[in-house]
Amino acid sequence: MQTFIRPFVIQLEERLSEPVPRIQVLVGPRQVGKTTGVRQLLERSSLPWHYANADDLLAVDRTWLLQQWQQARLLGPSALLIIDEIQKVPNWSETIKGLWDKPGHTMRLVVLGSSSLQLQKGLTESLAGRFELIRVYHWTLPELCQAFNYSFEQYLSYGGYPGAVRYEPDFERWYAYLKDSIIESVIGKDILLNHRVANPALFRQAFEIICRYPAQEISYTKLLGQLQDKGNTDLVKYYLELYSGAFLVQSLAKFSTREHLTRSSSPKILLACPALYTMHYGPDAAKNSEVRGRLFELAVGAHLHQLPGTLTYWRN
Repeated sequence: MQTFIRPFVIQLEERLSEPVPRIQVLVGPRQVGKTTGVRQLLERSSLPWHYANADDLLAVDRTWLLQQWQQARLLGPSALLIIDEIQKVPNWSETIKGLWDKPGHTMRLVVLGSSSLQLQKGLTESLAGRFELIRVYHWTLPELCQAFNYSFEQYLSYGGYPGAVRYEPDFERWYAYLKDSIIESVIGKDILLNHRVANPALFRQAFEIICRYPAQEISYTKLLGQLQDKGNTDLVKYYLELYSGAFLVQSLAKFSTREHLTRSSSPKILLACPALYTMHYGPDAAKNSEVRGRLFELAVGAHLHQLPGTLTYWRN
């Protein structure tokens, strides 16, 4: 069976072939193939390379990062250095900035990690103007068709995570994989350990409520009314921002030529993939005609969201 290569691998390969590439940063949800894609890149690359994973050690620090940089430099002037799970290195962005700004080097550098929120925070703090983002999204219908001979019906129920494909015949096992290995890791590790959330139980409940509205317009007030706690619409907006940064949910604004109307509009909830709806409402949910229509719109919206530009919606 021929190995399937996602488009971001080709894009990354092209950027690294430039004479003076910037730092390449891969961000995206967990378990969609970022590390696998990087390994495919290394198999195809003619550059001397050094790969290091901060997850391989119990404790990593600035010294460890300096050691990886030095090992790559010893390979030659155009060596490729890849640091995986870089967000686990304390103050990694400041260290990378100091190394990158030293004159004379022609290194190629790729960084990635499982926590997109932590990665993006480090980028905005220290590395402005020095990097390019490559967003690696959930798997699309054409990708799943090519890699797993997926059907459209499968995609509307299970699409998004390639690692879960093997468990689809056993829904309980499929559900446990998504919940324990992916969603709980995102909520528990990526978000709650690194961002201020006063009520973690409420935050988890909010995700379940959000997943009820795939590709639906809903007011912040209505969402707030379903949470089992007092709060305000700013709380709901904050929760949506965190889930958006973690590549689980997108909150689309309504299109208007008047900017203030766009900012004040009720959001359309766009889940990152159909699997997130099925996870909460079962594999037969798509048999309902209304739900199926929502999931179809979700599939289209998720595909459009991966294209460059700003995605909005219109009511009529």
